[in-house]
Amino acid sequence: MLKKLLLGPAAALVLLTVSAAPALAASQVGSGSLFLDGRVVGTVVPPANMPAGTGQDPFYKVTNGASDQLGIAGVGPGDAGAFHGGSWQVWTVTFNSGVTPYLLTSASAVAAALAAGDVTVTRVPDADFRCPITQQH
Repeated sequence: MLKKLLLGPAAALVLLTVSAAPALAASQVGSGSLFLDGRVVGTVVPPANMPAGTGQDPFYKVTNGASDQLGIAGVGPGDAGAFHGGSWQVWTVTFNSGVTPYLLTSASAVAAALAAGDVTVTRVPDADFRCPITQQH
């Protein structure tokens, strides 16, 4: 009888833990990558939502880029007075018709592509998000 009293709650605890494991794994934060000044850095995924239009750090999302294209951080840790910890202000970058997409790896590359007439850059305030840069590769 004592065994049944002890094993019943223990078995229930094991069952609860095993059934909760997939939900816990799905909610865990992972890591991602983006370009910053021509190099790849790490980020926290999934990002946190922010009120529309409140982002401060420029983030460029290329909509139709080259196959290895990542998002592009306009600023990062060490940019004195310019980096707000990953409070991203989202801009889409779209290669214009007739332009073969090429890899963009920095804010200055986005600016050069815009100046050359290769891309269109559009502010998307509803997409602003928070996501810290976690590691420099």
